[in-house]
Amino acid sequence: MSVEPATVAKIAALARIKMSEGEIAAMVPNTLRLRADVVGADPLTGGGIREVVLANAPAAEHGFFGVPKVIE
Repeated sequence: MSVEPATVAKIAALARIKMSEGEIAAMVPNTLRLRADVVGADPLTGGGIREVVLANAPAAEHGFFGVPKVIE
């Protein structure tokens, strides 16, 4: 996904940033670097670690964090 010069100029104007045409042109070739949105086998990103996470909880109830009831 690339950014057009008009978009850069509009965002700069909204942010009240003064930019020359050369500065705007230098910003346009930048593209977003995206990674694949996949669930991997890594235990930190792959999920399936509910028991490990809840082991740190002071109170776990039905597979969720237990919190005290607060009524004011």
